[in-house]
Amino acid sequence: MRLGIAIEETWDFFHEIYADLQARHETTLFTRRKSPFNVARTRIEGLLFRRDMAAFLAAHEVVFFEWASQLLAAATHFPKRCGIVTRLHRYELYDWADRINWDAVDRVILVSRAKEQEFRARFPDQAQKTFVSSPSTSLERFSYRAKPFSGDIGILCHLTPRKRVYDTVLAFYELAQQDDRLHLHIGGGPHVAHGDYYTALLHLIESTGLADRVTLYGHVKETWDWYHKIDIFLSNSYSEGLQVAPMEAMASGCFCLSHRWHGAEELVPAENLFLTTREMQEKILAFCALPESEKQAQRAAMRQLACERFDIRKTIAEIGQVIEDVAAGRHTA
Repeated sequence: MRLGIAIEETWDFFHEIYADLQARHETTLFTRRKSPFNVARTRIEGLLFRRDMAAFLAAHEVVFFEWASQLLAAATHFPKRCGIVTRLHRYELYDWADRINWDAVDRVILVSRAKEQEFRARFPDQAQKTFVSSPSTSLERFSYRAKPFSGDIGILCHLTPRKRVYDTVLAFYELAQQDDRLHLHIGGGPHVAHGDYYTALLHLIESTGLADRVTLYGHVKETWDWYHKIDIFLSNSYSEGLQVAPMEAMASGCFCLSHRWHGAEELVPAENLFLTTREMQEKILAFCALPESEKQAQRAAMRQLACERFDIRKTIAEIGQVIEDVAAGRHTA
């Protein structure tokens, strides 16, 4: 099959999927050309983009858009020339969905049942096109390594208001007064659009006297090693698609807790969800109070859950099958 791939945002969730598609199909990546001239650059690059996208769509049997965002929005307003499959993660539903001609899209892969419900409610005429395939992780790279409990709590994300790291530090301030073993590890760097949030976070850590109880790591490249420092991993966001970091943490043997954002029940067991800060603190302290053998048993259960639900091989197979089904449908039309 001649398969086009269009992606301009992060590849963080796509490397293994792309490698499989590239191994099985004749694949081409869409590349946006830049004008070498300063004069009328925006106009020239716009003309190049429209010409190149039209040619790209015409040259392939199916084009897969890893993000349902700008490239997809543009492509769906060209005459229909090929099958179109996209994966919608989260933010696209709020920033781009209303700019996409969904009639031109053959299948929409959603990352959770919660996001599928939201998409179908907004675009009921497109409901028959949806398919749920959760994000996932490499169970080989993120391997389980048992370690004695040391009170290390971790959170790994972009430092933006949606992730509620500031609130997590406030909750940890109270926890630290109840258990002097606890240490908070914050992985992830500041976001370009939310520099004030990072500055406020630094000030909060200083003003609460937590400098020796909170470690900031900035961007963590080798996350598979970082998770092995952590006993309890937190997701405290108010909105997610289906967050990958907790999957990686579970696969690494961390005990994971999550705020009850919409869809979080698809990520961790119901007993690992919290609604209020008080509930989060109580669940952390309850885990800390368990005998060592029970802590290890619960961490092993987290690994087993990741193996059952979030194996990257399952996601690779599902996305590949959706693409091939669209190609087959067009061949038989």
